[in-house]
Amino acid sequence: MDATLTLIGALMLVISILLSPLSSRLGMPVLLIFLIVGMMMGEDGPGGLQFDNFELAFTIANLALGVILLDGGMRTRAETFRVGLRPALMLASLGVFLTAAGAGLVAWWVFDLNWLTALLVGAIISSTDAAAVFSLLQGRGLHLNERVSATLEIESGSNDPMAIFLTLMLVTMISAGGTSEGWGALLMLIKQFGIGGVIGVLGGFIVVNMANRSRLTPSLYPLLVVAGGLAVFAGTNELGGSGFLAIYLTGVVIGNQPVRMMPMILQVHDGLAWLAQLCLFLILGLLVSPSELLPLAGGGLILAFALIFVIRPFAVMMTLWPFGFNRRELGFISWVGLRGAVPIVLALFPVIADLPSAQLIFHVAFFIVLVSLMVQGTTMAPLARRLGLEVPAGEEPYRRLPLDVPAAGDHELMLFPLRGDPWQAPRPLGQLRLPDNTALAGVFRKRACLPPSPDMDVSTGDVIAVFATPAIVPELGRALSGRHTPTHLAERAFFGDFVLNGDALLGDVEQVYGIEFDELPPELSLAECFARRTRGHPVIGDKVVLGPVTLVARATEADRVTKVGLKMDSGQTP
Repeated sequence: MDATLTLIGALMLVISILLSPLSSRLGMPVLLIFLIVGMMMGEDGPGGLQFDNFELAFTIANLALGVILLDGGMRTRAETFRVGLRPALMLASLGVFLTAAGAGLVAWWVFDLNWLTALLVGAIISSTDAAAVFSLLQGRGLHLNERVSATLEIESGSNDPMAIFLTLMLVTMISAGGTSEGWGALLMLIKQFGIGGVIGVLGGFIVVNMANRSRLTPSLYPLLVVAGGLAVFAGTNELGGSGFLAIYLTGVVIGNQPVRMMPMILQVHDGLAWLAQLCLFLILGLLVSPSELLPLAGGGLILAFALIFVIRPFAVMMTLWPFGFNRRELGFISWVGLRGAVPIVLALFPVIADLPSAQLIFHVAFFIVLVSLMVQGTTMAPLARRLGLEVPAGEEPYRRLPLDVPAAGDHELMLFPLRGDPWQAPRPLGQLRLPDNTALAGVFRKRACLPPSPDMDVSTGDVIAVFATPAIVPELGRALSGRHTPTHLAERAFFGDFVLNGDALLGDVEQVYGIEFDELPPELSLAECFARRTRGHPVIGDKVVLGPVTLVARATEADRVTKVGLKMDSGQTP
């Protein structure tokens, strides 16, 4: 192995990691920084490194995307499928097809390509990117309402099969001189979705059983999971299915089953996913020379802006209108059609197939990704806040350590640092209202571990260690929370001053608060009001405006609102 190349690769990783804090300061996606570092180290930049091994880049990119999708799947809660699965699948299938057709039409007009090549460009840039979506949703401190976040996460994790199918079909047609068997193309689509879906779910349960039945050194469990996931990914590809869909579903199954050492697995996989993103975007950045992007900048901007402002919104409106999304949610989902590594990886197919316009296609796809990350990625968080799609987030433990002892069941040791205004004045531990089935393990203060007692005072700077189960983390977080919350997300400002049960009747509310709801019958419950407005799938943060009152969904269970906040100010719109 060339020591110089190893040194350069390591330095690129170090530089990218050290520059990552600029992401929050400059408001740009961290993935864009990785791409720029790769381009700067390439032949046109100060690094001067010549790299044109597309086959190696394709292999590394596929493995990296597999690791990213596995991690994203493990962090997707099965409950989110209740509200996000059907709309996400519509976006991932029909939405991708509409996007490919629209982008192909613009590419045909802008770049003067033949129809098949233009449609190939459209297919390559038709899918949103899981790496970009997961990174921005999880790394920006955004806590979006469940309907929006679930749709975006499931869509980005499941729309690759349609984009791959369209890309491979068009590459095959161009290579064959414009002919293709319709039944063969349909069979390819069925195999991509069918084999990927079945093997992904089965593979997830197999990995779960292997982890729970094995007695390993704790540090080996994360490696077992990633190795099992990659085996599912490679095996599915070998059988002609979508490995991307399979490994994402494997992650979903693993993340929603009781798995030994799960907190440690997630912690290690967080680092593996970041490493995969670093390697992926650095190596893709190395493949491109900025000088080759400049000649197509004009046409690329037209295509990029058409994709952002016309094609993606049109596809979203055509596919999501039956599912009860309001205008603000549709507008945000339309905007967050982030393009990232997947279009660049798909653009490697025509290069490897040695198609006539392969280099142009690759550089157009790369340019679209750059514009998407700069325009959509930098504005996502401000837009979500402006549209009022954020909901209050619960406090998470600073550390979660699995006990892995049969007698402890699924209890973990959790560390909560005390911070914020509620803990400025000392409070005795005996006043804490902790959930059932929890126990204080100790208090850390100035590097000392103190045994807990009811009369011990705790305040800002102390760290409380608690034995608890994962199911009560939200309730425990609320009891120990003290972090600064933006004014608009403070509980009273967001949910209102009054808390009502979801089964309370409108007539009762009218009598208690002296309000008249003329447009709805008094025998209707508050939960039924939300069910009508959201077509049966309410989520926390949903609003129903009734005259001078705004009802805000405060807690949900399955498809029913159980707690409702009541605000006397009707300034906000649904």
